[in-house]
Amino acid sequence: MNGVAMHIANGIVNAQVSAVAAAVAAAALAICVWRGRADLDDRLAPMAGLVAAFIFAVQMLNFQVLPGVSGHLLGGTLAVVLVGPWVGALCVSTVLIIQCLLFADGGLTALGLNITNMAVIGTAAGYLLVAGLLRLLPKTPRGVAVTTFIASIVSVVVASQAFVLEYALGGTTQLSLATIAGSMAGAHILIGIGEGLIAAVTVATVARVRPDLVYALRRFRNARPAVTPATKTVGVQA
Repeated sequence: MNGVAMHIANGIVNAQVSAVAAAVAAAALAICVWRGRADLDDRLAPMAGLVAAFIFAVQMLNFQVLPGVSGHLLGGTLAVVLVGPWVGALCVSTVLIIQCLLFADGGLTALGLNITNMAVIGTAAGYLLVAGLLRLLPKTPRGVAVTTFIASIVSVVVASQAFVLEYALGGTTQLSLATIAGSMAGAHILIGIGEGLIAAVTVATVARVRPDLVYALRRFRNARPAVTPATKTVGVQA
């Protein structure tokens, strides 16, 4: 293995595990299409196109992290912060499919693995952390920037470790699981920091200029605490 990158090539994971991942990816994307329809409007649709283009550009920039170790940014957290989890996962998936079919970046038989790891697991981890942090941090450009930075690091590492699990189940090379896990974790912590900085600056800039275009701010600013019997207003009887 010449480098450790998120795109999985053909033959790294066996056909059985690849087939299961393809089924998981197909089911997840179907759900995202179904749920994403409710989010798409005249404001979100153009932003989704811009997000997909941005992710495509940054994923094409492969860089050396350590000697013999290369990687690239993922963009999943940036996507969920700006356009939400369902549309965000579709944006990342679209990029992965185009890269696979047009640029041979990632194996065709491994496309389900790549979508599962980066578009499904990566974006889900990022969104869950964003949802949790924005309930604690201020819903301001600075608050959403800090949230995006932290969630980006975690989501990138989680996505990389999903590959480690898949390799443990169906890896076909002679590399040890410990070597794969250590290399993926170490490289993608550094990648996550770089991605977090880029995503945080991008989100903070958009939030200052057009906060209405940041899905996470709209979603959690409008969130209201659940009404419990203890908090209900009791009417005064005559």
